[in-house]
Amino acid sequence: MSTRDLFGDAPLNGSGQERDLARAAELRSLLHHHAHCYYTLDAPELPDSEYDRLFRELQALEAAHPELLKPDSPTQRVGGQVLDAFAQVQHRVPMLSIRTETDTEASGAEAFDARVRKELTLSEADPAVQYVAELKFDGLAMSLRYEDGLLVQAATRGDGETGEDVTANVRTIGQIPLRLPSAAPALLEVRGEVYMRRDDFEKLNERQRARMAAGIKGEKTFVNPRNAAAGAVRQLDSGIAAERPLSFFAYGWGDMASAAEGGPVWDTHFEALQQLKSWGFPVADQTSCVLGAAGLVGFHQRMARERDALPYDIDGVVYKVNRLDWQLQLGFVTREPRWAVAHKYPAQEEMTTVLSIDVQVGRTGKLTPVAKLAPVFVGGVTVTNATLHNELEARRKDVRVGDTVIVRRAGDVIPEVVSVVLDRRPADAPQFTMMSHCPVCGSLAEREEGEADHRCTGGLFCSAQRKQAVWHFAHRRAMDIEGLGDKLVDQLVDLGQVKTLADLYHLKLETLASMDRMAEKSAVNLLEALEKSKQATLPRFLFGLGIRHVGEATAKELARHFGQLDAIMVASEDALLQVPDVGPIVAHSIRTFFDQAHNREVVQALRDAGLSWTEGDALAPTEMPLAGVTVVLTGTLQSMGRDEAKDQLEALGAKVSGSVSKKTSYVVAGAEAGSKLDKAQALGVPVLDDAGLAMLLKGDKP
Repeated sequence: MSTRDLFGDAPLNGSGQERDLARAAELRSLLHHHAHCYYTLDAPELPDSEYDRLFRELQALEAAHPELLKPDSPTQRVGGQVLDAFAQVQHRVPMLSIRTETDTEASGAEAFDARVRKELTLSEADPAVQYVAELKFDGLAMSLRYEDGLLVQAATRGDGETGEDVTANVRTIGQIPLRLPSAAPALLEVRGEVYMRRDDFEKLNERQRARMAAGIKGEKTFVNPRNAAAGAVRQLDSGIAAERPLSFFAYGWGDMASAAEGGPVWDTHFEALQQLKSWGFPVADQTSCVLGAAGLVGFHQRMARERDALPYDIDGVVYKVNRLDWQLQLGFVTREPRWAVAHKYPAQEEMTTVLSIDVQVGRTGKLTPVAKLAPVFVGGVTVTNATLHNELEARRKDVRVGDTVIVRRAGDVIPEVVSVVLDRRPADAPQFTMMSHCPVCGSLAEREEGEADHRCTGGLFCSAQRKQAVWHFAHRRAMDIEGLGDKLVDQLVDLGQVKTLADLYHLKLETLASMDRMAEKSAVNLLEALEKSKQATLPRFLFGLGIRHVGEATAKELARHFGQLDAIMVASEDALLQVPDVGPIVAHSIRTFFDQAHNREVVQALRDAGLSWTEGDALAPTEMPLAGVTVVLTGTLQSMGRDEAKDQLEALGAKVSGSVSKKTSYVVAGAEAGSKLDKAQALGVPVLDDAGLAMLLKGDKP
């Protein structure tokens, strides 16, 4: 059935009653179709919010015209069908769903409390009703039947009356006990939710993507944890199900031995949950007893704040009257108990259309395709953009301009496109292809081997990367420009005062003093730090340029091997590969950086601004006085800082390590040396003081 039919655009002829009759029939057909997709095929075509909207429309029509109510209406039953591949299980106590409160504000909880008090004929003078407040998990409802303490059957909800026997698959879930303690009744049916944690879901999809990349047929990634969990439970091969990481929470019970047969006697719902917990069933820690409407509202709001930090998905909370005698008194209406309600949060998935696909450039040069959307209200905000992550992901989801898509937003997470509604795609929608050049600076855009992301090669020239480039250049381990923090960098770049790194060395006192949170004294200090930074070392300067994949250690190896910056700038990839710590990816990154004319221009501009460093002839590592020596620094040195000591030692060929082992040549211990000194003494590693360090720096080995 086409989702194009969802919106009922075609006018219906005849009287108002005839139109309502036709619309009710259409809605019943649509809801049956989408319930089948959701519950049976585990392949939903609609976000929950759209299904709920159609369901409420049918409810309203049936309420206004009782003659439209049919026995087969989705409002009269729990959705779902049994797959032929599984044996059918008749639920002795029906697994009915509970009513959904779609008013996501506090008034939704207040309305439920008011209905309960009215049904119980409580006056304003009577105490507040106590409720159990639970999470509404986004998983698959499950019934677990135990006889004489052993798990004998696990069944899905199915249509509420008849479910599917999935015992073999459920046995693979580690959280579900296979045997109960002797205190448990001879017959007990526990009900709860099978779900998949978010981290487990991500690992599963990573594995699926690896299998797809390896060419394994029939593999696919999953849209969300709920679908992945449902698909795992319905695997015909329990060996495959065992590979899928599933979890379980208990929240109720069904068939059970009577008190006369040794069954439990509970007064409250919360007491029952605690008993189930004592028998080994996981019960969510957030499950709470609350009083009255205020308690319900408080729980709803608290869980809304904590929702995105939970390790699993929820789409609302559930309220249940705590006293079991009151539950019995309240009873049921049609398909749902009067004593419980599910209180939803604003929808986190909605349907909209893709107006265009733009490419954004991040501060590190990453190119990210972003779908520009027709505005849609989802997750509590109006969304107009959704990330497509990278070209591979955009191709995998096959998102195109003009597509109707389902968009998800959770908390502060950037909205993303979940899937495309293919039968609404325009015939001429072009496939997305990543551009070959940066949309900001025009530099070449490349995707390195083994990576998913394209990146701008503009480096220092690209304005989108400029702030990151300046901040990195000023870093303590690079040019060490004290006082040039990220907030000041943002101002200087935004105001156009710094367009290249060389502009830093042309800043004026009055310009700096006029910046937010900058006084004249701070400006003077920064100018002094800039002047001091002009006397650099070649490794620090190389590291400060921010060449992709070139860290401190690689910069030092390059300086040692080539001796001069100009030699590095013209070195071929083959020549670069002769440097220790440089592989094909790093060599290609260095060559690409210096092949860009604008990067060479920035280097020359920095030289013209007065930056200099000591250069010399290339020195083979084996000729260096401390080649093969490994040193560990610990404690506070008197003669110099540890960073300076590290630089001088490495310039002489030594390796400076952060941990002590049998391979350590020396440990240099200053004041208040800690566990590294203790370990050196235990291993018999020579320990040096400041005088011993001075000998090392002269090239002598104590």
